[in-house]
Amino acid sequence: MTTATSHPHDPVRIGIVSISDRASSGVYEDKGLPALQDWLTRALKNPITFEPRLIPDEQDRISATLIELVDAGCALVLTTGGTGPARRDVTPEATLAVAHKEMPGFGEQMRQISLAFVPTAILSRQVAVIRDNSLIINLPGQPKAIAETLEGAKNADGSVKVNGIFAAVPYCIDLIGGPYLETNDEVIKGWRPKNAVRPAR
Repeated sequence: MTTATSHPHDPVRIGIVSISDRASSGVYEDKGLPALQDWLTRALKNPITFEPRLIPDEQDRISATLIELVDAGCALVLTTGGTGPARRDVTPEATLAVAHKEMPGFGEQMRQISLAFVPTAILSRQVAVIRDNSLIINLPGQPKAIAETLEGAKNADGSVKVNGIFAAVPYCIDLIGGPYLETNDEVIKGWRPKNAVRPAR
């Protein structure tokens, strides 16, 4: 078995947070965490240590969880749920409260992707921020929408219609001092300028 120390790819710690009053209280099964873990495992060649959290729609609790995961060394933190206009949807506010920098391009692109599928995408309020050396991104709540947002929208012939946001994540993490993320191109192709591409090992 290949250990993290002998693995050709940098190990990465990723926080995955599902935010739902009902799932966190056991009313129904959470589908956000399995969807995130499955997609990331397929998309990345790196050995991943996941830090999963299932929490209610409470702003202070969400902010505290994000800080905890950043402090634990997560280079990337992905949340799912709580980004709509309903009264209990406070994930963007909780995320912005812990931000050192905002990354508005992620939210803009997520809405562009979702608009290729549903007109109600304009109701989504997802944001992305940097805290210390970590990138935090709010994703939609439904597993299908999570994959669409990360991978993008494709035309009938398989060509890219709207780029998925994850294409920009590895280079963003490079720029903030995180591990070198390497993607499986059949899932999503990470993009870097030529001078930032690490030679194959």
